[in-house]
Amino acid sequence: MSCTDSKKESASLTKSAISQAKKPNIIYILADDLGFGELGVYGQEKIETPHIDALANTGMLFTQHYSAAPVCAPARYMLLTGEHSGTAYIRGNDAWSERGDVWDYAAMEQDSTLEGQRALPADTQIFPQQLQKVGYVTGAFGKWGLGAPQTNSIPTKMGFDFFYGFNCQRQAHNYFPQHLYKNENRVYLENAIPPPHKAIPDAFDQSDSNSYIPYRGKEYAPSLIFDELISFIDGAGQSPFFIYWATPLPHTALQAPQRWIDYYHNKFGKEEPYTGPAYYPSQYPRATYAAMISYLDENVGKLVNHLKKSGNYNNTLIIFTSDNGPTYTGGVDPVYFKSAAPFEGEYGRGKGFLYEGGIRVPMIASWPAKIEPGTKNTLPSTHYDVAATLGDLTGFKMPQSTDGISFLPTLIGKPQPQTHEFLYWEFPETGGQIAIRLGKWKLVRMNLKEQEGSTLELYDLEEDPREVNNVAHENPDVLKEMEEIFKREHRTPEVKTFSIPKLEEGLFTE
Repeated sequence: MSCTDSKKESASLTKSAISQAKKPNIIYILADDLGFGELGVYGQEKIETPHIDALANTGMLFTQHYSAAPVCAPARYMLLTGEHSGTAYIRGNDAWSERGDVWDYAAMEQDSTLEGQRALPADTQIFPQQLQKVGYVTGAFGKWGLGAPQTNSIPTKMGFDFFYGFNCQRQAHNYFPQHLYKNENRVYLENAIPPPHKAIPDAFDQSDSNSYIPYRGKEYAPSLIFDELISFIDGAGQSPFFIYWATPLPHTALQAPQRWIDYYHNKFGKEEPYTGPAYYPSQYPRATYAAMISYLDENVGKLVNHLKKSGNYNNTLIIFTSDNGPTYTGGVDPVYFKSAAPFEGEYGRGKGFLYEGGIRVPMIASWPAKIEPGTKNTLPSTHYDVAATLGDLTGFKMPQSTDGISFLPTLIGKPQPQTHEFLYWEFPETGGQIAIRLGKWKLVRMNLKEQEGSTLELYDLEEDPREVNNVAHENPDVLKEMEEIFKREHRTPEVKTFSIPKLEEGLFTE
């Protein structure tokens, strides 16, 4: 483990720096597939995000924050448990397909046991459970993806007092779904559109806006989710609250409020429609993708205004980040938007891959009177640091050893007593991958599940942040040090699906 307990050295710091009279409210906003370069404050020039940018201007912007995994489910698991992917139970997306045809949307609508992802073990501990123990009211809003409805691995049985949103990642491929979940129960919506990933009719006319009408419903899930989030704040009373806003935006499908689509269509002008086969057709795919991000930004602004009006703003820590790098499917164009800039974000370098474009993500923290406004920080940090940080802040300790280090001292402008010796990733999908960051060095191994063609790559991120010049053969001592880290940190996965045979055989550099 890279760190088992980061609280001892900073406990006195926390007590002196944070008022114990009333614990701060905490809102953790996890965007879905939002790239490092897709916010104005990180250099985005086409998509407008003034409200998220304002969070950075009133708080702290991190330039070296990492996802714990390059796709949805494992990133969420490691965020909530504080584990890295060498030891984690969930290391990839897992549809839990042994239950039946879990991609049949009509069947899922009739049988809720086909929804959701693989359930977590009964003894799994996540940090919201610990927040409840120290007096927090906890709510989860958006996309869960860590256990099916008929299991014990649902939000309200895993430390959340309230949940509203998508239980299942596959259901979240449609922003006009037939149902969402409120706690344990389905809430049916007035939406009746075709399931995603279906071929469009032969008579579909991509130049006729009327052809796209059947793919828009009446009730837009992100709006419903946001309304429930605001109601939760109003109902918290005098208790400190923790909100996990795991918004599905801007993950495809390309679906957004029409007013925002019109705004960007007028801004971008003519573009080629997207007609599949993945997700849904979109007449203006670039405009719609930008619209999704700006709609999320709009709601972040509404949230901040509501906190101010309700008197909660000054005592609320807001963290905004993303689960992984940008996608390339369903009509999204990461090259046009420079979505992972200064890194690459297209297929092979963005979502699903352990290069910087797939795992370097934006992170902004805002907390009036505690975080110095307009500061930038280069501390290497990651999702699995959040549990340690919030424990340091609120006084809980995770019952199991974790891999995270508290970055609370950095947030409040104090010396950071502990930093990561290394950051660690294993990913069993897209060919099987491993990555380790050690100081300025980044090791990447790709195609580990292939009989031939596996790579051995080493990059100097200070000199080569885009990971272009492989210097592995020039630095055998660094590779040896990386191998020793692997031997300490890797554990055989409990779920066979997540196994990478070459790693199990100890073939780290072969």
